[in-house]
Order: sequence, then C-alpha cells, then structure tokens
Amino acid sequence: MFSYFSNPANFETLARRVGPISFGVFVIFAAVGLLMGLFYSPADYQQGHSVRIMYVHVPAAWMALAAYSFIAGMSLVAFIWRHSLADLAARSAALPGAVFTALALFTGAVWGKPTWGAWWVWDARLTSMLILLFIYFGYMAVWQSVQEPARAARFARLLALVGFINIPIIKFSVDWWNSLHQPASILRPDGPTIHISMLIPLFAMLIAYTAIFVWLVFTGVRTDIAEQRQAALQRRSPSRPVASSNVEKEA
Repeated sequence: MFSYFSNPANFETLARRVGPISFGVFVIFAAVGLLMGLFYSPADYQQGHSVRIMYVHVPAAWMALAAYSFIAGMSLVAFIWRHSLADLAARSAALPGAVFTALALFTGAVWGKPTWGAWWVWDARLTSMLILLFIYFGYMAVWQSVQEPARAARFARLLALVGFINIPIIKFSVDWWNSLHQPASILRPDGPTIHISMLIPLFAMLIAYTAIFVWLVFTGVRTDIAEQRQAALQRRSPSRPVASSNVEKEA
C-alpha cells in the first residue's frame, strides 16, 4: 500500500476523490455541531453557557495531538520505508496542527477566565500544550531554514520523533500531576460522563475538525507535488541566452 501511494499519480487520483468529500463532510458536520452546540445542548449546571466553548476547544485539543501524531507517524514511515510522499504529508500537517494547538490554547483561556478566574495558569496540561505549539513552530522552521530539501527532511523527521515524547505527557498530565483540568470524561472504561445531548454536537465537531484536517493535508501535498513538477520543468527547459545573443548579432 505504501509503495502504491508513493506514486504521485496514484496519490493525486486518491486526493481528487477524497478532497471534495472531506470538505463536504466538514461543512455538514460543522454546521450540525455548531447549531446543536449553540441551541440544542443544555447549559452546564455549574459553568452555565460558557460550557459551549467546549464544542470548539475540545476538538481543537484532540486534533492538535492527532495532527502531531500523524506527523510523527509519517516521519517514521519516511525513515523506515523512504516513502516519497510521507515527508510531504508530514509537512502539510504542520500548519493545521499548529492552528489547532493555538485555537485550543486561545479557547482554553477564554473558557478558563469564567471557570478558574484567570486567563492563564501554569497548569501541567496548559504548559505541555504550549510546548507543543513551540515544537510545531520549530518543525516548520526547519523546513523553511534548511535550504537542501533532503537535509531539511532528515532534520524535520528527527525533530518530529523526538517531540512526540510530549504527546503522552499532554494526555496523561491530568493523571500524573495536580491539575485544574478534569480527568477524562469521554474515553473511560465505565463510559462517558457527559450527557448524550452534549456528546452528539461534540462528536459532530470532532468529525468536522478531522475532515478539514484531511482536506488541508491532501491539498498541501498536491500543492507540493505541483511545485516540484514545476521546478523540474524549469530545470529541464532550455536557457535563453542564445536568443539574446542572436539579437546582439543582428544589432
């Protein structure tokens, strides 16, 4: 399977099919999730209507971790199998992942002000999420600052795999240290503790975030492939000093 999709033509065939579908899924589920979250789901008995930030914040936090896990996974594939498109997929996931992380931090601050009485606290999960944002910035900086693509890819893979250490820290920080964040309320052995009226829009928004991430990654990879082809054509195209020299001769 990896070898099949390492062919850019096969990948573009898949991207042309998956891209529009994933964008359509995003539009539908985002509309359903936002409408249900704003008008259907009840207010929390403690937090009131501020709990509705959950429908933006929680999926953003989930996708921040999922996007980085995807980057680390693609980096591992590139290391082991030398997959020609794995590096491009990882690179294309970096900016959406950074946006998800920044959105999670911002909405967390907005949610934290009425809940905790402060915009920011040096909570274990908040701090580790901030570190994740810096790792995203560092990963993107490697691709931008290293001129040789092969070297940039090697450095980026190494950073992605080392930075993955932070993902379980974020996930289990609530359990390992004293935290203002509540423990897991959805993925629990005894089932979710959130009412179904809140779970439905929450999962709808999670599907929407996942769909837009898929669309952005496919779009980013297709753009990188097109740029590589354009660069290859420019290298192969004949130079034009001959034309100018002919003009000089005629003059």
